[in-house]
Amino acid sequence: MAFRPRRALAVFWKDWLDLRKNVGLLVSMAVLPLVMVTVPIGVVWTYVRQPDHSDLRTVALFYDPTLPLGASAARFLVDKSLTDWFGMFLVMPVFIPILIASQSVAGEKERRTLEPLLASPVSAAELVAGKCLAALVPAVVLTWVAFALFCVGVDWVAWPLVGAPLMPNALWGFGVFVLAPLFAFFGNGVAVLISARVSEARMAQQLAALVVLPLVGLVGGQVAGVLKAGPGYYAIQGAVVLVLDFILLAASIRFLDRERLVSRWG
Repeated sequence: MAFRPRRALAVFWKDWLDLRKNVGLLVSMAVLPLVMVTVPIGVVWTYVRQPDHSDLRTVALFYDPTLPLGASAARFLVDKSLTDWFGMFLVMPVFIPILIASQSVAGEKERRTLEPLLASPVSAAELVAGKCLAALVPAVVLTWVAFALFCVGVDWVAWPLVGAPLMPNALWGFGVFVLAPLFAFFGNGVAVLISARVSEARMAQQLAALVVLPLVGLVGGQVAGVLKAGPGYYAIQGAVVLVLDFILLAASIRFLDRERLVSRWG
């Protein structure tokens, strides 16, 4: 069956209308960006508020024993915090599609709305494309809005110390506009696959959310000083996720095949 974009867009529009009616889900989607924006701004503010505090140099030397004597420990910690938080920020484009996409199959099974969709002439590829768009578009848009607010907030609180804009920089620009969509597709793909195998949306969300744990662990390694984050480190992450995205796309089309779903839930 030939792929028809209009059918995929019809699936997208249907899921988008369902999302707008789910107030609880919308609130859940808004909480994470709020945390991702306010926490790093608060951390930067604590460094800027007392830039000459002796404890800051002790912490800075823990991460970089070669820090020159005349270098500002507060500025060093601000830069390091922004680099480390970049990894945590990428949790958002992974987690938000999980909240949405977990409803895409398992949630429709609970609401008894999947059967009419399977009875329509929509192919598996069109179904996957429509449901992916319904999860990816809100996730990416929220990530970009949160990034804009993050940049404004960080530059505002850091200005007394730095005297110049810190954000956006090249690393964050690459992450938000290149890595974030890749990570969003990854979270969506995992959620779609799991929701195709379970019958409850809540269970699908809980299982799919486990993929966030490795990302949090990597960020913990950065904060502990075990991992050195930088452009090369995140470029490798992006390459790995890109390969996983292609695998998840192929698997999603296979598992969302109409005959397979009808036989499983018929």
